[in-house]
Amino acid sequence: MTETAGGYTAGLLQGVLFDMDGTLIDSEGLWGAAEAETVAALGGEWTREDHRRCIGGAAEPVARYIIELTGTRLEPAQVTARLHAAYARRLAAGPGTRPGAKELVARVARSAVPAALVTSTERALVEATIGAIGVAEFDATVAGDEVAHNKPHPEPYLKAARELGIDPARCVAFEDSAVGVASAMAAGCVTVAVPGEPPVPPAEGLTVVDSLVGIDLPWMERLVAAAGG
Repeated sequence: MTETAGGYTAGLLQGVLFDMDGTLIDSEGLWGAAEAETVAALGGEWTREDHRRCIGGAAEPVARYIIELTGTRLEPAQVTARLHAAYARRLAAGPGTRPGAKELVARVARSAVPAALVTSTERALVEATIGAIGVAEFDATVAGDEVAHNKPHPEPYLKAARELGIDPARCVAFEDSAVGVASAMAAGCVTVAVPGEPPVPPAEGLTVVDSLVGIDLPWMERLVAAAGG
């Protein structure tokens, strides 16, 4: 048992794992605009439904979706490069954080409980995207191009837990999309959904909250205990 900041005593909870886009950073709108720009340049039209289907996905699957939608002869890597360029231009203005995100990450960072950032976004964009919170707040980061299988495969969360040297079943993972939730739950993490758009379907063992406001370590400890961690 380790005494930590704020009077919290570390017990069952071994780690906190955070998705980035849509969970901590309010960047899904930026991605949607980047997707729409890329599709328009290829002669297609990007709808709200198209964006909804791609939320939480890595760049390559989104690129393949765009190729199928538009019929372009570009390779996935070429479409991905266009997506990244369009997103980076919008990112320069600085995305905001989701309510309670910065405070929760700081609360965990002050404690003895390690934290990791687990994102489908490629490494080259991670620091710029998480800048409003700071990559230094995390003990480990796993980017989308650093795993063989991206979300919804469990590999990103399993890799993060391995890098922290902890048991996934005693970690709490925060996600905003069905794709991310599937990844975290498949890895055995105690999973919390903070849905953006669209809503995340209910699932056995999944906790759904309206926002990250007010969430603290004792609350996460109780989740792990209830899950039998």
